[in-house]
Amino acid sequence: MSTGIPLAGWKTQIFESVLGFLPDWVQITVLGLIVLAVLAHWTLKIKRKIAHRRAVRSGQPVHAGAQYGQGRGADYLGQYAAPQPPQPAPVQQRSGADFLGAYAPHQRSQDGSA
Repeated sequence: MSTGIPLAGWKTQIFESVLGFLPDWVQITVLGLIVLAVLAHWTLKIKRKIAHRRAVRSGQPVHAGAQYGQGRGADYLGQYAAPQPPQPAPVQQRSGADFLGAYAPHQRSQDGSA
């Protein structure tokens, strides 16, 4: 009796149909290699995670992803880098005291007098 609901996804059905044409010993070998590849991937992932934790604990330099403002590969191309667009002048940051008006504390001059 069919319910009309597929029991497996289309990727699984394609995989099973491709393996269905192969002899049994090839099917078992292919499935064994896939399982071995997954286990090797997990092992390497856990091994790298343990090595990373040990390096962090011992204070050794750790390879990490690029941080914001760290630079890009294009920053090291020298004369081969694409020209950079002109940067606007930096805007002086304003503080809350700039908006206090008459209630703002008096500013001292550069010579130290009030």
